[in-house]
Amino acid sequence: MSKLDYQTQHKKRLSYMPWLYFTLKEKHKKWALLWQQQIQKELCLLETITIGEDCFIAPEVNLFAEPNRNIIIGDHCMIAADSFIHGPITIGNEVAINHGCSIDGGKLGIVIGDRTRIANNVTIYAFNHGMAPDAPIYQQAVTSLGVKIGQDVWVGAQAGIVDGVTIGDQAVIGMGSIVTKDIPDFAIVAGNPARVIGDRRDKPTIS
Repeated sequence: MSKLDYQTQHKKRLSYMPWLYFTLKEKHKKWALLWQQQIQKELCLLETITIGEDCFIAPEVNLFAEPNRNIIIGDHCMIAADSFIHGPITIGNEVAINHGCSIDGGKLGIVIGDRTRIANNVTIYAFNHGMAPDAPIYQQAVTSLGVKIGQDVWVGAQAGIVDGVTIGDQAVIGMGSIVTKDIPDFAIVAGNPARVIGDRRDKPTIS
């Protein structure tokens, strides 16, 4: 395999498994860093986006922002391929968004706290349609309350979070859960609609 073929394949691997970017050997980090700098520079020029230090943004990510719908990304974040992200969104430091997520900030926005992990194919929508029976859904007014996700939260694969929800610090959202109500700190939730099934403080500590 040629050097060019290797880099092409490795870029694709990094796009879908971006945590590998932060463990690259020095000889690979040289070309990967230049690649990322170009991607992030173009995003910041084309969209209303701010990207912090030492981040990884897959080239297949669809980031859309405009004035008053900014996307702000903190330091040491990673966003994997095939995700759709529409501002306004504020992402803290050390946040991971895995492949295939759909995240829309509506009017009032989404805030994601430091060190939060969002698994693949998660949907977060900070807006909703009216449902009055006397008009088609597409003609009804859109409302937005915003979504807040705390620090050190784990959102499992294929989970959904609806508008108006606040998720407390260090909570865990189980795979496939649909979160329709606020979640307290440390809670472990699962189901549709999601309900509390445990507390992280009851888990064994790391020795």
